[in-house]
Amino acid sequence: MPKFTYTATTRDGKTIHGQVEASSKAALTDTLHKQGIHPVIIKQAVGLNFKFGNSKKKIKLRDLVLFTRQLSTMVSAGVPLTRAFTTLQEQSDDKYFKTVIANITKDIEGGASIGDAFAKYPNIFSEIYINMVKAGEAGGILDEILKRLATQVEKEASMRKKIKGAMMYPMVVGSITVVAFFGIMIFIMPRIAKIITDLGGPDAKLPIYSQIMLDTSAFVQKNAVVMIVAIVIVVFLVLRYIRSPKGKIKYHLLLLNTPIVKDIITKIAIARFARTFASLMGAGVGVLESLEVTAGAIGNKIIEAELKVAAKEVKNGKQLSEPLSQSKYFPPIVSQMLAIGEETGQIDSILLKVADFYEEEVDTVIDGMTAIIEPVIIVVLGVVVGLIAASVMGPISSLSKNIGN
Repeated sequence: MPKFTYTATTRDGKTIHGQVEASSKAALTDTLHKQGIHPVIIKQAVGLNFKFGNSKKKIKLRDLVLFTRQLSTMVSAGVPLTRAFTTLQEQSDDKYFKTVIANITKDIEGGASIGDAFAKYPNIFSEIYINMVKAGEAGGILDEILKRLATQVEKEASMRKKIKGAMMYPMVVGSITVVAFFGIMIFIMPRIAKIITDLGGPDAKLPIYSQIMLDTSAFVQKNAVVMIVAIVIVVFLVLRYIRSPKGKIKYHLLLLNTPIVKDIITKIAIARFARTFASLMGAGVGVLESLEVTAGAIGNKIIEAELKVAAKEVKNGKQLSEPLSQSKYFPPIVSQMLAIGEETGQIDSILLKVADFYEEEVDTVIDGMTAIIEPVIIVVLGVVVGLIAASVMGPISSLSKNIGN
């Protein structure tokens, strides 16, 4: 839809400026007249603010939570929307977010709804967020919806933080181990090889594990650059393939077939489904639309496809609990709880309880994994260091004794 900029006068004679999307100048004129605004100049915008709506820049989830809660409070208190957004703009510490809020304020002053104004920034406001805001505006419960949204964003941020925290330790240790391996093979082992050669001569017989270590060091020295370049290329190609539609499906299927990981991925998906679907239903969004939006927010293409199949069966007249009861990934308790919600008309409140339960399960599993990963890594590193020490010190000690004799 094209964008138009306009200059207009209000009923009290105040001149205002704005920018808004409309199907035509006539449609915009009609919309403004209905709002009691008399347009003076209307021009079609040429690429204005395009970069902001399509920018890949993002903001911190913490900033989005704070923005949502403060907006909810001000809407509940009856603060005019333009004043509320102006206040939020002044309070924001993020320069990019300040610009976004300023543009949203202009759109709202121009007659756009909050949901439509937010929709121009999908890099900040997700499809779920936008749909819930639109539903809240339509139902006159925007403040309540914003409270729900803030809670949902907080829960999502907390879950992500837990997962990142659990992965950070092994990733850091793994990176240090790789760097240490190349350092030992390139800089330390050649010196040790020289010591061994000086002590026992070039024909000295070494234990098999020591010989393997020295041969590995020689190979790494000759091919270090090629190996590093090859690793970088392989990682790049793997990541690129995983991000492709076909690769993403295979990667997500692999995760769902990997022991332990499967359990975590499934619990996260169920928690997201339950909280997102409950929030959308509670906001008054239709079942089919809620399912479509929720499927896209699951984070796993295999489970997303399963939900889309369930949506087709719901469209054919079935209750959602029926197709989910035959799901490969959703446990029976989810379909049973959903069936109770359908019978009592309390789907949102029951699913929120399911979400709370599975979020606690995710926390428990991640905490358990973190507790196991640390000692396992320490043991593995201990074994590696022990092998290196044995392969180095053993021959040196043996050759030194032979020289002494």
